[in-house]
Amino acid sequence: MSKQTKENEEVDLGSLFIVIGNAFSKIGNFIASIFKAIFQFTIEALLFVKANIIKLGIATIIGGVLGVFLEFKTGKKYEANLYVKPNFGSSRQLYNNIKFYDDLVKQKNHEDLSRIFNISPEEAESLKRFAIKPVVNENDILTSFDDLMQSIDTSTVKSYSYRKFKETFTEVDYRIHEISVTSSKDNVFQKLSNPIISSIINNDYFKKLKTNSRENLQRTDALLRKNLQQTDSLHNLYKTVLLEEAKKSNAGTTIDLAQNNTTTDKELKLFETNLLLNARLVEVNNDLSEKSDVINIVSNFQPIGHKVREIEKNKGFQFALIGFALMVIGLLLIKLNTYLEKYKSNA
Repeated sequence: MSKQTKENEEVDLGSLFIVIGNAFSKIGNFIASIFKAIFQFTIEALLFVKANIIKLGIATIIGGVLGVFLEFKTGKKYEANLYVKPNFGSSRQLYNNIKFYDDLVKQKNHEDLSRIFNISPEEAESLKRFAIKPVVNENDILTSFDDLMQSIDTSTVKSYSYRKFKETFTEVDYRIHEISVTSSKDNVFQKLSNPIISSIINNDYFKKLKTNSRENLQRTDALLRKNLQQTDSLHNLYKTVLLEEAKKSNAGTTIDLAQNNTTTDKELKLFETNLLLNARLVEVNNDLSEKSDVINIVSNFQPIGHKVREIEKNKGFQFALIGFALMVIGLLLIKLNTYLEKYKSNA
């Protein structure tokens, strides 16, 4: 009976190893099939390019020439950047305003641009593009998540993961944002920063939020300073008590060690409280400094914009890619149409 059981166990182990071996074999075949498919696709793409190299080359050249012509026609372009740090949730309004300015540029509404930015019609006509994007920083997400966790109850914390928070984190939630302006003139940019910022800080809603925030921070600052004075007074009182006890000890009076230890413990706790109050006071002062304005300018527009030289912003490069892509799409559609006609005739 024992021998039969042993043989059954060996058979079971053998079957298990076969199953495991088959599983690894399937995984290996699956990975191999992926690499084979990638290799096959690459070869097919290269064969397609080789068969149509002349057509693709002509389309690319035509697109590039057209782009160079348009680039030359539009003349030189200059760009400058403004870095800002919005407060009180004003970044969303800032994004809307920048989009509005860019729409005016696209509509060639030079009159409104001249009025909004208080610049001449010629300078307004020189404006070619407004854009805004966040300065992406992973620490902004971590800091925002930490602030959220400290502001909600523990039961909610357990059901809200960092991954879920990161998925809901949008471009307007980052702390610093880059505003880019493109113009055919290189000296118009510094005239634009004040109107861009004023459009936000003159908003009644944000002005009210700034005032309330400043008042609250000032009250907190005053309360912390008062608490610090009280802790200093208590600390001086404990020092006086200890000195008096030391004098009594020298005079031969019996000292209660337990009471003395209690006084020392209280002094240590008072010292820790003092450190916490000072740390909190530093935070409040930092908030007062950062939130003194609705929008803080981290870096203003350069007096003279830099010439746009990036290849991805060059019309010659852009149109060459467009020409190549359109030719590829056209050839694929022709190939698809041929296949469908062939399939239809064989059906």
